[in-house]
Amino acid sequence: MQFSVSKNALLKELNLLQGIVEKKSTIPILSNVLIETVNDSTISLVATDLDVSLQTECAAESGRPGSIVLQARKLFEIVRNLPDAEINFAKEENDWVKIVCASSEFRIVGQSKEHFPSTPKAEKAGVTIPAAVLHGLINRTVFAITQEESRYALNGALLSFGEGRLQMVATDGHRLALAAASLDQVVDGADPLKVIIPKKALIELARLTAGAEEDLELSRDENHLYFEIQNRHLTSRMLAGQFPNYDLVLPKNNDKSISLNVDRITQSIKRAALMADERSHGVKVDLATGKLSITSQSADVGEAKEVIPLDYTGDNLSIGFNAQYVLDFLGVVGTDEVLFEFKDEQSPALLRPSGDGQSDYKYVVMPMRLL
Repeated sequence: MQFSVSKNALLKELNLLQGIVEKKSTIPILSNVLIETVNDSTISLVATDLDVSLQTECAAESGRPGSIVLQARKLFEIVRNLPDAEINFAKEENDWVKIVCASSEFRIVGQSKEHFPSTPKAEKAGVTIPAAVLHGLINRTVFAITQEESRYALNGALLSFGEGRLQMVATDGHRLALAAASLDQVVDGADPLKVIIPKKALIELARLTAGAEEDLELSRDENHLYFEIQNRHLTSRMLAGQFPNYDLVLPKNNDKSISLNVDRITQSIKRAALMADERSHGVKVDLATGKLSITSQSADVGEAKEVIPLDYTGDNLSIGFNAQYVLDFLGVVGTDEVLFEFKDEQSPALLRPSGDGQSDYKYVVMPMRLL
């Protein structure tokens, strides 16, 4: 095996693969990347942790076809530190690989392709989705996925499609994020879809779709999901289990509504949270005629108070929230104004963008009991 490749082109693909590579090394081969020639002008790179796999392609001039398995992290570090010039790879005896770039030369130990696990392939065409739309849905929901591995069905987000509407929902039991978009003209007539995508796959999908203007093709079989965008193919095992009935969680009768400037409320909560208890991150929100007060206190540190004037004349309300949960929403909402809708101090609050246009975004936060 022998090929030449641009440093920047190879580095871009190796960087994408780093998120897939298994870092715990429970199975050593999973910390490697498989490189093989596709034709005279293309090489393929594959990384997998057995649940999520990514295959990418890179333009290269191949002198001799073949394949090799190399340590992913070490290869990435070598390429990153090489000068901006063409890199030459040559496979030697016993699966060693010689890497030459300008005046730099490395020899790195490799393994044969037979040691690398095979990855599943999509067998049929799927639904076409604008990559930017999927990126937006992930960005607005992925942070609400639970950190508790024992809650298996909540370790991912529920993606569903039907009647021209693509929707993603994530929850950790304390909050719920629901984002949707209309796709009538793009996927008209496609089969309905409802699958739970693991968090790791969503994070990698967000990287692949960042800034993309192309369409992405999504297909599935009994156990796997396949995402294809440009020359990159992401494969993910689907999560089994029953996702909660989120419709039951969405507030229906929150009759106290206020509109707030995103920058103003974000900075106020950040300042108030500086004095919040480090374990609960709790802040207290007091709604009264003409103003919204945000307070926090910690016996070990002190207390803080922020007051925001607003146009409100309804009943008074006092309710506690995890400040970080609210900040997560404000960081991705993407509008200048947001609506906070309350019912009472025991009921969840509904947060949503103001004037959201074509997309649909709802964020539910459970209240906290603060002393």
